[in-house]
Amino acid sequence: MDNIVDLVESQVIASVNEKNHLELAAKSNANIVFLLTGNLITTKKYLDQLKKYNKTTFIHVDFIDGLSNTRSAIEYIANVWQPKGIITTKSNLIKFAKEEGLMTIQRIFLIDGSAMRKGIEISHASRPDAIEVLPGIMPSIIDNLTKLTRLPIIAGGLISEKQQIIDGLEAGALAMSAGDPQLWNLNL
Repeated sequence: MDNIVDLVESQVIASVNEKNHLELAAKSNANIVFLLTGNLITTKKYLDQLKKYNKTTFIHVDFIDGLSNTRSAIEYIANVWQPKGIITTKSNLIKFAKEEGLMTIQRIFLIDGSAMRKGIEISHASRPDAIEVLPGIMPSIIDNLTKLTRLPIIAGGLISEKQQIIDGLEAGALAMSAGDPQLWNLNL
C-alpha cells in the first residue's frame, strides 16, 4: 500500500467544496484533491473527472450527501467509487476504510488543548495514514502536534494566503489543504 508521504508532490492540497471548483482543481498544480462536495449521484462523476487529470483524490465522507456512517457505505465507496482514500472525523469509518484497502485521513478540530490531546489519542487508536487538523493557521500548534505523533500532519481550514501555507509547512506539516483555488498553483 502507498504511503501518504510518498503521494505528496505539491504541498498544497486542493480542497474542493464547490462543484464549480472541480475543473480548477483538476487543472491546478495540486496533485492531491480533497473532495468535500457531492452526493450519491454526483460523487462518482466528480472522481472520474479528477482521475482524468491524474489527481489523487480523497473524499470527505462526512460531507457527501446521502451517505450513511456504515461499513456498507465504505464498502460501496471502495468498490464502486474507488477514490485513493477517505477523510472523516469518525474513527470507526477509518477502521472500515482500512479494511477495504483505502487510505485514511482522520480530521480533528483544534478547539482547545483537550480536543487536541483527545484527537491525537483517537488517531493513535484508529491509525489513519495521516491526520488533518483544522484550523491550519496555527504554526506553533502544528509544531507541537509533530512532537506528539509520528503520523503525518496535514493542516487546513481558514487558509487564505501563501504565507500561512509556508508557515504551516515550516512548522512541520506534510501539506496544507486550501479551499481557495488561487492557492492551488503555488509551487511548493
